[in-house]
Amino acid sequence: MTIRKGEDWGELRPPTNEIVVVSSDAELRHIICDCRNARSPIPTIGLLGGDLMRTLGGSGDRSRLAGGEPIPHLPIDLVRVVADEQRDSIFVAHLIARRSWWRGQVIAAMNAQFLGNWDVAPRSHPNDGRVDVVSAASELGIQQRRMARARLRLGTHVPHPQITTRQHAATTLLLGGETPLWLDNERWGSARHLDLAVEPDAFIVCV
Repeated sequence: MTIRKGEDWGELRPPTNEIVVVSSDAELRHIICDCRNARSPIPTIGLLGGDLMRTLGGSGDRSRLAGGEPIPHLPIDLVRVVADEQRDSIFVAHLIARRSWWRGQVIAAMNAQFLGNWDVAPRSHPNDGRVDVVSAASELGIQQRRMARARLRLGTHVPHPQITTRQHAATTLLLGGETPLWLDNERWGSARHLDLAVEPDAFIVCV
């Protein structure tokens, strides 16, 4: 069940030795992809790093995952992506589509709130059943991009007339030509259009 306003999210439970510990969003993505390919259950994941961990307020303290004290066990969505109707994968934190940060359209599809030090999607929540699509228009000039980049650390780059944020359970993105892609900070080829769909409550993490 995705998070609902006014209701508790997740459970407090003691960690077990069956928790699989990861240090990055890319590592988490690979584990989930391997499980899905093998049609095996996704284990409970302990997060020690990455943008998803930061979004959840995690500390990266490994001792929390080995102690006997109850810690949050949180259901998390993932986002399935299909590129040009030919190949598919998933991401847990974000998808970036861009040729350059300084020219052309830039799209960030966010399941997490953060991309490194940038607060890209201040309203994003990884268990609300939606993906936040933040798009900077190709018309955005160099000076405006510099200003937006400086404001990204505080999440104050929006509202802006040429930067839009939309939330979707599923959506299609037209990229206006062959565009390089990154899933959870790893390069994932290029595409002209993308179909995104949120899979709610796909796995459980501990922080």
